[in-house]
Amino acid sequence: MENTHHHHHSSAKDTATEKTNEIKKELAETTAHGHEEGTHQRPHTKEHESHAEHHPGGHGAHGHHDHHAMMINDFKKRFWLSLVLTVPVLALSHMIQQWLGFELSFAGDTYVLFGLSSLIFFYGGWPFLTGLIEEIKARNPGMMTLIAVAITVAYVYSSAVVFGLEGMDFFWELATLIVVMLLGHWIEMKSVKGASRALELLVEMMPAEAHKIQGEAVVDVKLEEVNKGDRLLIKPGEKVPADGVIIEGESHLNEAMLTGESRPVRKAKGDKVIGGSLNGNQSLKIRVENTGKDSYLSKVITLVQEAQEKKSKTQHLADRAAFWLTIIAITAGLGTLITWLALGREMAYAVERMVTVMVITCPHALGLAIPLVVAISTALSAKQGLLIRNRTAFENARKVTTLVFDKTGTLTQGEFGVSRFESTDTTLSKEDMLLMAAALEQHSEHPIATGIVRQAKALKKNIPPAHHFKALTGKGVEAEVEGKQLKVVSPGYLKENHLEIPETAYTDEAETVVFVLVNDQLAGYIALADEIREQSLEAVKTLRDHGIKTLMLTGDHEKVASVVSKKLGMNGYFAEVLPDQKLDKIKELQKQGEYVAMAGDGVNDAPALAQAEVGIAVGSGTDIAAETADVVLVNSNPKDIAALILFGRATYRKMIQNLIWATAYNAITLPLATGFIAGWVISPAVGAVFMSLSTVIVAINAQLLRKSMKQHS
Repeated sequence: MENTHHHHHSSAKDTATEKTNEIKKELAETTAHGHEEGTHQRPHTKEHESHAEHHPGGHGAHGHHDHHAMMINDFKKRFWLSLVLTVPVLALSHMIQQWLGFELSFAGDTYVLFGLSSLIFFYGGWPFLTGLIEEIKARNPGMMTLIAVAITVAYVYSSAVVFGLEGMDFFWELATLIVVMLLGHWIEMKSVKGASRALELLVEMMPAEAHKIQGEAVVDVKLEEVNKGDRLLIKPGEKVPADGVIIEGESHLNEAMLTGESRPVRKAKGDKVIGGSLNGNQSLKIRVENTGKDSYLSKVITLVQEAQEKKSKTQHLADRAAFWLTIIAITAGLGTLITWLALGREMAYAVERMVTVMVITCPHALGLAIPLVVAISTALSAKQGLLIRNRTAFENARKVTTLVFDKTGTLTQGEFGVSRFESTDTTLSKEDMLLMAAALEQHSEHPIATGIVRQAKALKKNIPPAHHFKALTGKGVEAEVEGKQLKVVSPGYLKENHLEIPETAYTDEAETVVFVLVNDQLAGYIALADEIREQSLEAVKTLRDHGIKTLMLTGDHEKVASVVSKKLGMNGYFAEVLPDQKLDKIKELQKQGEYVAMAGDGVNDAPALAQAEVGIAVGSGTDIAAETADVVLVNSNPKDIAALILFGRATYRKMIQNLIWATAYNAITLPLATGFIAGWVISPAVGAVFMSLSTVIVAINAQLLRKSMKQHS
């Protein structure tokens, strides 16, 4: 079982096959859309960003990843340079001088101020100006539009003041606004850098080469040279290169990553095999049925792609707030101008009031309100072993009404452990019986064998050697141990040989039982089960206490599913679900109006994880599940799933609080800025104090998240 988790070290890295390229091409196309150049206010549009460093074929995807890193650097450079230039701008601004009570003036100082501010406006403000154009094109004005409007108005008006218009310049407002916004965006982009490699890992599950049988010879060919009808040899422990049918040999195939079936499946002549599954310890010969686009894996890839793209359309809260503030700013600004002119005041005064209103409406704090919460919650979560890859989904965790768990590897350990073992032979202690069975099973790769050997090693006694080992096809194994003829067999073997199955053997529907025969006499039995994780019970209880329904979705048998579901006190289960049906089950729940979170760990879960509103990958699973999910749990602890949802709620509360703080300041200062309230004309200086105050409050409030994380963990 172990090596299955490291499938991505395969030689697929060295040879970028045609299939890889084909998917990379699709990837590059899907990543190209939805990429707002300078904005990054909606980081999740890049949810399927892929870095293809290792793949010569993946230029599109590779370029894309670099592009993201470049953008982070770009914001960083713009931020530091603007910050440095802001210091002299503040020092030269008369308003700041009056405020701090110092004087600094020299011939031509206003032109120096104008020059420095122009640099800040065009260099520091560039991402916002291009963002404005993008948002207008997309008919979706948001944060970028708001910032761009405010800085443009401030810049144009202040420049006019330098060149003779009566009034006070706003260069210091312009500079601080740009610096704070650049900082907010830089923090935000860094926190969402985790790029998605989902589809690529799927591609890597395919081996790069296949052993083609030509006449008597076996030739190694590249995967893209494999055609329908070819005969291939699959050696023990290798990945199956393409979907096909076995024409010779039999083996146990591990399809867990593709189908979620917990135990390796025995396949013999005439059975179908899936490309990407792992062969056990026997050689197979297959005839190829599907390659490339028609293969099962390729279909899973398409499903994942479609589900991921649907998800990226969610809008952001701060964007919505910004959209309304933009409308308010422009309306209030123009309204102020027209009213003052109608009241007969001179143009210069009316324009100054309008500019003050428009500049004040742009909240510095709003630019930091959300990014700070995100940066802190992302960092805190990472410490707790929750890696947040798509923050929209994380923010949405608060809405979850139903949590769907995959069984194998999520609620259970995903490996067989011995749950009971008994000796039925009075001369043989149960420990000795187990040791003898282990002697036999040491030679087998089967997960049941591994479970028995693990249990025997825990007894800290020596496992005796076995001789003349032989597999009984599909029934078990036999060998000679300490001079006795020993067999470990399935119940089917007992029935065939008319041996009685002891009544005590079966007590739990969820167990698999094997029998130990010594010299063809029944000597005992060993029951194994895919054990339920101890934290699963607590996790289900916590979720239930918070009004969240829990359901189980599994490819395993009805009996096993019902036992596990009852033991955990879940609301229900779907059993014997085929991988492509998992997606449909999630859709069904969504149609019934449920807001679904899904936790899983296999390739077969990937489309469902992408379809669910919140996809949670459980760490011990395959990399592909982790790459499609919105949140990855590093430790495979179901309790973390409950913590995640509660922490998601806390994070969202902080965001709302911050938005209220950030915009409340505007609500107070905006009417004062218009100058209509008798005796109250707010000077831009007071506006500045309010502004920095709301920014500080927002920053402190974001830090309070740390307390809430401690409560939930």
